[in-house]
Amino acid sequence: MKNRFFLCLAVFAATAPLPAADSLPEFKPRLPMSVVFKGQKKFDLLVKQATRENWATLPIGERTARVGRALLGTPYVNYTLEVHDHIESPSVNLQGLDCWTFYEVSLAFARMLRVKDSDYRPADLLALVEMERYRHGRCDGSFLSRMHFLEEVFADNQARGLSTNPTKALGGEPLSREIHEMTTAWKSYRYLRNNPSLLPRMAVIQEKVSALPVYHIPRSRVASAERHIQTGDIIAITCKDSSSYTSHVGIAVRKSDGVHFMHATSRRSAGRKVILDGRISKYLRGSDDHYGIVIYRPFDLAAPNASNLASKG
Repeated sequence: MKNRFFLCLAVFAATAPLPAADSLPEFKPRLPMSVVFKGQKKFDLLVKQATRENWATLPIGERTARVGRALLGTPYVNYTLEVHDHIESPSVNLQGLDCWTFYEVSLAFARMLRVKDSDYRPADLLALVEMERYRHGRCDGSFLSRMHFLEEVFADNQARGLSTNPTKALGGEPLSREIHEMTTAWKSYRYLRNNPSLLPRMAVIQEKVSALPVYHIPRSRVASAERHIQTGDIIAITCKDSSSYTSHVGIAVRKSDGVHFMHATSRRSAGRKVILDGRISKYLRGSDDHYGIVIYRPFDLAAPNASNLASKG
């Protein structure tokens, strides 16, 4: 199973070249923009702040964290991607984020600042979200083209040259799971409730995700591993539940006392919003279910164009 999976990843990498800095993929919405994009005012404010503070000159990790910080206080809202009964489309809602969409939007916005000089538009952000969120970087209108497990996102994007996963190299241990979240809780998802015929194929996807070679750094060793974590790294929290690899995700922010965890939290005690929490090692001790971490390090899509960056000064 694993050999077949790696063969597929090699094919994906060969058939999905990275876009050049001046060739942002065109976004073609399958649904009205009023449905797939919400938060124009917030988008405009982000663009103004990014331009004023020259975020485009920062490394990808620092840039991602800057976007994340600008989104602090955004309300936590779940299921914002469930926008239609049958048609799947990339979507962004800047008015409400969950832990996954928070990292996606922060990363996509950061990348957008380097693949264009100016005239940033919601369609640009949606195109880059599509590249990260969907298998092989393309949404085909089906719910199943969206990757529903972080582990597949990390593997798929790494195979396409968009990221690396240093977890194993930093002493990560193998993690084995039998994934069945989507087929067990299918009634919680609008698309699956309205299209139960998708369940057999979803089960096949879950089998493939279960066969992935996943590594994590156990909670007891995270504090010592913090020195290797960079600002802007995506940190996924592994869980003890044998039916799932991860339960939460956020963005690393280095401070003088260690690596802090920036995330959209559903905890009412934390305000159900995007927050910059304490050190990741301390955060993990807050719940017995927090088992360890996976580190995912995204790349820019292309080398920065020096003349483009100079025009932003």
